[in-house]
Amino acid sequence: MNFLWCCPFCNHDATIGEDNYSSEDFIFNDNNKYGDQLIRVETITCPNPKCQEYTLTLSIFDYRIIEGGAHIPASKPKKIFRLIPAAEIKLFPDYIPKPIIADYNEACLIRDLSPKSSATLARRCLQGMIRDFWGIKKDRLTEEIKAIKNKVDPTTWAAIDAVRKIGNIAAHMGKDINLIIDVEPSEAKLLIGLIETLINDWYIVKHKRQESMAEIIAAAKNKTKRQKDKKNN
Repeated sequence: MNFLWCCPFCNHDATIGEDNYSSEDFIFNDNNKYGDQLIRVETITCPNPKCQEYTLTLSIFDYRIIEGGAHIPASKPKKIFRLIPAAEIKLFPDYIPKPIIADYNEACLIRDLSPKSSATLARRCLQGMIRDFWGIKKDRLTEEIKAIKNKVDPTTWAAIDAVRKIGNIAAHMGKDINLIIDVEPSEAKLLIGLIETLINDWYIVKHKRQESMAEIIAAAKNKTKRQKDKKNN
């Protein structure tokens, strides 16, 4: 049993095996209305020597017994409780604006509990990034998104506009209040994934490029200074 995993504490990519993974199942019925239930507790310890934090997750399944008496989950998890850490939140550098990180963190924390609220926060986070990074401020988000259409690649722009649309569905009640369109946890996860991509592409890549350019400029200045010092000597 080996699988790829990214540590939520240090963002270290690793292959997890039996040395870093534990799982325990607990089965019960107790005449509850859902029938046979399986609770699975899983822990993963980061193999990065500089981290070694562990995650703790609890999942609930319906289960069934197969030939031989073994029990297996009969469905995808009905509920997943991320106990440590409380959510799948990536750690970003502190030069990212704090309001953007605050909205991102909250969107992650409530992703499974309230996907609709998570999508609304992802929409707000997106608007904050457009205003901060691109310096575009208009009355409506749709106008701000149109203003960056020629600044990003077409696929990224379409995905950005999709965040706006799903966020609008989440934030505003339709004319027919009996028509309920829910946002699924998987959809909220996709929106959060785009926010993470944009933070990386817009802020982190730019910051690393600026650092690299600054190092080149500093190296050239140092070289010129040494050259002048040699001539003077």
